[in-house]
Amino acid sequence: MESNNEEQYFFNFSFFRVDPKWRWMADLAKDESAKEVENVIKNSGIKFRTYSTLGLRDDADFLFWFAAKTVDEIQKVIEKLYTTVFGKYIIPAKTYLSCTRPSIYIKSGKPLGFIVDEEMKKHVIVYPFTKTREWYLLPKEERQSIMDEHIEVSRKYPQIILNTTYSFGIHDEDFMLAFEVDEIRDFQDLIMDLRETRVSKYVQKDTPMIVCVKKDIVPLIGSLG
Repeated sequence: MESNNEEQYFFNFSFFRVDPKWRWMADLAKDESAKEVENVIKNSGIKFRTYSTLGLRDDADFLFWFAAKTVDEIQKVIEKLYTTVFGKYIIPAKTYLSCTRPSIYIKSGKPLGFIVDEEMKKHVIVYPFTKTREWYLLPKEERQSIMDEHIEVSRKYPQIILNTTYSFGIHDEDFMLAFEVDEIRDFQDLIMDLRETRVSKYVQKDTPMIVCVKKDIVPLIGSLG
């Protein structure tokens, strides 16, 4: 995984709802605004991915997932987003902040799929994750043993790409997890298997789990009505 500060990133998961008034705008104006948003985000210079949650959640319509070297860069692109026509019609639904760090349990972890620009899979399942305080009070050797079991189960699903980032001290949860997968049922199978591992005992909270569907910016905005 990352080996020095220059390779560290902040992740921002920004979920939005759309004001119903957006649907009353003329189609041509909506098309032009979609292209305006696309230009703003593509010209921001930071890594991004865009997904639809339309019809899958009652609290969010889409996700903009950003990765940048600084928090300032993330704020600047969202600031510019709000200056667009479309930006006047969106409301933050959920926002998460995290950062990359080397895992203490996996010594030879691969760089995160998002960071190395691996091809996006059809879906990403995003969720905050917090372990109990009892977990952190266990001896390091015991935690490693429990995590080895957890990791071994995960290896049964090589088709799933995991992006684990850390939120300790900078947001409400311990971790932000983003699982990239083409078939949603594969992820469901993984979670059902992980429920039976010892680490499950030390999970304080792992909701909401938000299924997101890959969609480019212009068609994403066009799908919102």
